[in-house]
Amino acid sequence: MSNTQIYGLEDLLVVMGRLRDPDTGCPWDKKQDLQSIVPSTLEEIYELIDAIEREDYPHLKEELGDLLFQVVFYSQLGKEQGDFNFEQVVDGLVQKLLRRHPHVFPKGFIESVPESKLLDEQQIKKNWELIKAQERKAKSQSGLLADIPVALPALIRAGKLQKRAASVDFDWDGIHGVWTKLKEEIAELEEAIELEDVDQQEQELGDLLFACVNLARHLEKDPEKCLRRSNRKFESRFRFIEEQLVEQGVAIEKAGIDLMDQLWQQAKNKE
Repeated sequence: MSNTQIYGLEDLLVVMGRLRDPDTGCPWDKKQDLQSIVPSTLEEIYELIDAIEREDYPHLKEELGDLLFQVVFYSQLGKEQGDFNFEQVVDGLVQKLLRRHPHVFPKGFIESVPESKLLDEQQIKKNWELIKAQERKAKSQSGLLADIPVALPALIRAGKLQKRAASVDFDWDGIHGVWTKLKEEIAELEEAIELEDVDQQEQELGDLLFACVNLARHLEKDPEKCLRRSNRKFESRFRFIEEQLVEQGVAIEKAGIDLMDQLWQQAKNKE
């Protein structure tokens, strides 16, 4: 018999409490802590992104639920440690949204409405950075880059570092300067390779990747999204090679680069 009851957020919080119950809870859930569930959180985020990029909207609902569970899980752990609870998480978020959107909530509370039309996007971005600077000051974070998490994926963090520096006009005038820098980094990497300088190769390769992120930013593209798209394209083409080799009765280990490259071109042409 199917359950037709519609559960709400309060039910989810009750379920989370039951899962962590010392006596009757789930053995796996009971042994988790703030550090141990981080890998699960990252996995859920990437599964959510994957569903969005594949436009798998029915599955997206499930992935959003999984991500919400992560927030509830962290909140339960915080409550048990006496640090914070879910209600405080929500309260802090609402306060921050009100504070960071004075163009929507001019008096700082939910019911307030702007008396004139909204600011344009550039003005909003400028105000956003000013508000963020005030928040950093309140947290005794003096540097402009101080609140950019070190644990972010490197491509994402590079973009945030560049964007923050650009907010005070430390940036290229346009894409041509970025393009010149990119060519410069390629040349420096080539030199490091010729010199067989392993440490310098690593540094120059990092600089090249950083310049690529800069190029993506000036093109208003998300480098992570661009790379995920290239990953999917590579995977699709390589899968085509494998399928064709199976049809031809050729083991992939014995196919050779010439045949695989020929099949690769066929996969490209199919696209």
